[in-house]
Amino acid sequence: MHKWIMAGLMSLAGLLAVILLLTAMPAKEAGEGGGAFTVPDREVDVAASTQIYQNMCISCHGTDLQGGVGPALANVGASLSKEQLYKIISGGRGVMPAFKDKLTEDEIITITTWLSSLK
Repeated sequence: MHKWIMAGLMSLAGLLAVILLLTAMPAKEAGEGGGAFTVPDREVDVAASTQIYQNMCISCHGTDLQGGVGPALANVGASLSKEQLYKIISGGRGVMPAFKDKLTEDEIITITTWLSSLK
């Protein structure tokens, strides 16, 4: 009987350790997993967005957002939400590379806000 009590206490201690570990884990960052992420609202900065677009996007999406290697972006805000655009720009999709290591968070939000306004 003594062995059963010890086994029960050890199991309970293990279960408690797992629960404590899970509750102490940090929340997922934006872009990881399927957590709800919202792009912060801000004014569209056309000048900064145009500069980012010319430096990073124009070669695939064209000088007038008409597309080329990548899809046309002229009305992209009508079909994709800010969060969808953010996720694509940050993490890439298909042949489009991820820009999370090439642009700052602020730059990604700036271009995302601008593109989402194109309807």
